[in-house]
This record gives sequence, C-alpha cells and structure tokens, in this order.
Amino acid sequence: MRSAATSMEAAGFRAILELADDGLILGHRLSEWCGHAPTLEEDLALANMGLDLLGQARALYAHAGAIEGKGRSEDDLAFLRRERDYCNCLLVARPNGDFAVTMARQLYFSAFMEPYWHEIAAHSSDETLAGIAAKAEKEMAYHLRHSGEWVIRLGDGTDESAARMQAAIDELHRYTGEMFLASPARLEAIAAGLLPDPETVRAAWDQTIAMVFSAADLTVPDVRVPQTGGREGLHGEDMGHLLAELQFMQRAYPGQTW
Repeated sequence: MRSAATSMEAAGFRAILELADDGLILGHRLSEWCGHAPTLEEDLALANMGLDLLGQARALYAHAGAIEGKGRSEDDLAFLRRERDYCNCLLVARPNGDFAVTMARQLYFSAFMEPYWHEIAAHSSDETLAGIAAKAEKEMAYHLRHSGEWVIRLGDGTDESAARMQAAIDELHRYTGEMFLASPARLEAIAAGLLPDPETVRAAWDQTIAMVFSAADLTVPDVRVPQTGGREGLHGEDMGHLLAELQFMQRAYPGQTW
C-alpha cells in the first residue's frame, strides 16, 4: 500500500508541476512585453495576464511542494531546477516574436486552459487543486476573450496585419497538439481523479479556434509533424535563454522570496 501511495504522490507532484511550469514560463514570456507593447493599455493588459499566470504557478508550486514532502518551496521549484527538469509544453516557451505571434500563442493556450481549469474545478478529487482551478478559470476566460479579439482584429485588418497573423498561426499551430497529450504522470493523475484527460476539452478548443479563425479569415495550417517533447524536458535553445534571465536573481542572491 505504501508503495502504491508513494507512486501516486510522485505522479500527482509531476502532473501538477506540468501545469505550474506552463503558467510560469508563459507568464515570464508575457512579462517581456513590459514597456514594449504597442499601446499603454496593452502594456498593462499583458502585464496583468502575466501576473495571473504567475499567481497560478505560485499556488501550484506550493501545492506540488506539499505533495512532494521534501521541503522544497515554490521558489525552489520555480527558480532552482535545471532546464531538463521543467516539463512545460513547448508552446508556452516560444519567443514572443511580433505582437501577432504573442496573441496567437495566448489564444491557443487560453482556449485550452479555460475549459481544462473548468473540468478540474468541477471534478478533481483534490480540493486544493479544485480551488486553484476555480480562480484560474475566471482569469483564463479573460485571457481568451482578450487574445481572441486581437487575433480577429489583426487577421481581419490590413493586408500587413493579416499576413503577420497568418504567419504566426503557421508558425505556432504545430505546437498545439502537445497540450492534449497525457504524460505518464498525468495518466496516473487522471486514473486517480486528480486531473481530467486533456482530450475531454479538445472539442471545446476546436470550436473556439474555428470560431475565431472564421471571424479573422485565417486558415488552419496542415501540420504533418507536431512538435512535442516539452513534457519530457526536451526543450529548444530558447528555453535556456529564458531560464538564464528568469533564474538570475535567485541564483545570484540565494534565498530571495516572492
């Protein structure tokens, strides 16, 4: 019994870490827009969305650390792991690119996470995780609305904005399939009722993307080889540069807290 319980705890820790890493890395990407967004209002909006994601990550890291039971804090998990230890999906670590790329990335992610958080809040056997999800669902609904409006605005705008948005979609669509793949840890968490199967929200995601793309006059790319590996810690060069910036203060001045 103890061995089975230990295995389930390890799976739960890893599965929650996946969610936390997604939030941390995408939140950091959005923070890179501070002072560089096309308008002051958008500068504030991107910063607030980044703070939403960092808040979600912080709650998830704290919960994961409690499950792990090794005394690691949210700061330890966020800042003091090596690149291969991060299990975020590849999509969230993609560089910001131009504004079209950032909005397309946010649309893809929030269109998945809004219904996924809803399922966690409604059905998770973990009360703490369900509580985190209930708050996160509301935040992601705003992210989805905001990014969707921008994708439509740019896709259905000038020739230049439409071309840039279609180019962003062509670049990022190959990374979306990984969100629906369940890692071994997540499969155990699904079996235990901790998390829902990502496939349960695919229909909702497809419907949202189709609706936005139709309004934006965008074409869904034909992806023959999806890009995966983030859940296994197989990240590209961009992730290393991101972590060098993200972790600098904590490694230069150990013991700092959020």
